[in-house]
Amino acid sequence: MRWLLLPSLALFEDAALFGLRAVTGAFLIYQSHDNVLSAARMTEFVEFMAAHGFVAPALLAPFAIFWQMAAGIGFPIGFAVRWLGLITAIQFVVACWMVHWPMDFNGWWPALILVFLGLYFAARGGGRYGVDSWLEARAARS
Repeated sequence: MRWLLLPSLALFEDAALFGLRAVTGAFLIYQSHDNVLSAARMTEFVEFMAAHGFVAPALLAPFAIFWQMAAGIGFPIGFAVRWLGLITAIQFVVACWMVHWPMDFNGWWPALILVFLGLYFAARGGGRYGVDSWLEARAARS
């Protein structure tokens, strides 16, 4: 009966976690790169935040994009995964509350899944494949 639990798939746990980190990072970069590369797109994002009632959108928009890009880079390379996961979860809780609240579930889904991916990464860490794992092993040796 143990075979029903597919225990042999546990061998791929860290590879699957790496894939999830990589895809999540790619999505975050895809969603925010235009704001980094174009002043006009950043201005549109500031206006979007202002229209949704954010306080100090000219300050918060670049701040939000910075952390999305940081997570987009940090998740795939496995650097600061717990911190970036926590920041991502907080950022997208705010997005759900300020932007997605009046939408249906389909409108909530991208931001909501990023809340839970962020919480998972914060709780789980980056796994075996990443800079954090290397830093932990190095700290344990010294």
